[in-house]
Amino acid sequence: MEETAPRPAFRAARPTALLATALLLLAGAAWLARAVWEIRLSVAGEPASGPPDQGDGNHRPLTSLEDAYHIVGAVGDVVVVLCAAAFLAWLWQVRDNARALSGRPPRYRGIWVYLGWIVPVVNLWVPRGLVVDVHRASAPDKRLPFVVNVWWALWLIGMLSGVGLISRESRDGLIERAYSDVWQLLVSDAAVVGAAVAAVFVVRAVTSVQSERAAGGPAPTGADGA
Repeated sequence: MEETAPRPAFRAARPTALLATALLLLAGAAWLARAVWEIRLSVAGEPASGPPDQGDGNHRPLTSLEDAYHIVGAVGDVVVVLCAAAFLAWLWQVRDNARALSGRPPRYRGIWVYLGWIVPVVNLWVPRGLVVDVHRASAPDKRLPFVVNVWWALWLIGMLSGVGLISRESRDGLIERAYSDVWQLLVSDAAVVGAAVAAVFVVRAVTSVQSERAAGGPAPTGADGA
């Protein structure tokens, strides 16, 4: 999976890291707001008229709280898309920087920076592998930060829960679940918020080791503990 493209020049990743960090925190806040509304729905209880989706294509009018949940969820979706774009821009840049610092091609072709997140099965390990490869090439004398594994574990929980980042239910279905099994939603929400916060530390750690390496010259070769 090696590339033969020309070796890129090192470019400081701090600006893209700052943008990615800001949007990660904003995405975490948006998902926290979603959890707050789910708790409010659970406390309010399901209306006597039943769930929003009443089957056979019939939907009753939403309550004000349910309507607000739709708005909170829609805003969160937009923030998550912006966050994903910023994180991928950062990842692409530090990937190029890792090649500039190490002189060796990345383990994964550039297309996997994007496809690695959406191709089934492959998305269980490739995104983490991209970050690990960048860190290894940038700082071969340092161990992989433990927060990378924390971030990835929380990301997988949020992704595979079925009610988190990749939801198999409509928003009306999530409202119905909030009335009956809100704890499932909250566990998933906690994982997503935790993954966003952990990703902030991942971005800072990788950006920092690259800046140190660029300022201090070539680092000795060695295992990074990944």
